[in-house]
Amino acid sequence: MDPLSQLLSLLKPESFASGGVVLTADMSVQWPAHEGVKCYAVVTGECWLSVEGITEPIRLAAGDCYLLPPGPSFRLATDLSVKTVDFQMLRAEMVSVTAEKLVEKSSCLLVGGHFFLAGRAAQMLLGGLPQIVHIRKDRDKAAMRWALERLSQEVREPEPGSGLIVQQLAFMLLIQALRLHASDNQKGNAGWLVALRDKKLSVALACMHQNPEQKWTLNTLALQAGMSRAAFAKHFGQTVGITPIEYLTQWRMLLASDRLQRSGETISGISAALGYESESAFRKAFKRVTGVPPGKVTRT
Repeated sequence: MDPLSQLLSLLKPESFASGGVVLTADMSVQWPAHEGVKCYAVVTGECWLSVEGITEPIRLAAGDCYLLPPGPSFRLATDLSVKTVDFQMLRAEMVSVTAEKLVEKSSCLLVGGHFFLAGRAAQMLLGGLPQIVHIRKDRDKAAMRWALERLSQEVREPEPGSGLIVQQLAFMLLIQALRLHASDNQKGNAGWLVALRDKKLSVALACMHQNPEQKWTLNTLALQAGMSRAAFAKHFGQTVGITPIEYLTQWRMLLASDRLQRSGETISGISAALGYESESAFRKAFKRVTGVPPGKVTRT
């Protein structure tokens, strides 16, 4: 399993909401500051996205997708000059999507989801993201088209099971948006996702993910990446934000937390499986990284 799939399997996302949002003509709606990550795409029409703290609004056209990490309040508007209304006042009307409503009244339909992603795995995944991720290139829209069309179909013409399908497709949209952002080689981009697209760093990450029990050192990881020790350490730190060995420890603790919660394995068994020579060393590392002793993380 590749590193992104491995990390996503540890997230256990909780969906706050998924489905469609309708903006009629001459509408401006304000959403509050939010936890979790929002990912929506425009199916028909166009609108403007404004995020508190960012001066210029962003125009969203059909096929565009936006991703908002946890952050400040934001506004969606089909007309920037009209009075802004709080989302809670229009919630029922905006999320009630019917074919008749779209034909007769709607100027913009967006579909997607709002997901709560918590813990160290989420921090790793979302770290380094800008306040707004805007997917708008033609090739990126083409990559998202299938999921967007299926999601739109389920929202517009719901059938038995549509609720679950919409949720899964919305999460697929989020994953695709994250992948496309990582592939966008804009200057200054950093974070774990960007490292996955780096030809050399991705090799080192794959080594740590596939064989976390190995006694990896800075030298052996640099050798795998085909770089000098100093160049590898600098490049990894600038891109990921921590040292390679710190990353290895964090990844091991993510795996350990998951196994402690889901399996009946003993702490000594897990520590040995992750490459620790003693249970004591594992316990110290676990508490240092997570803030709690492994005994506090029990199977649910």
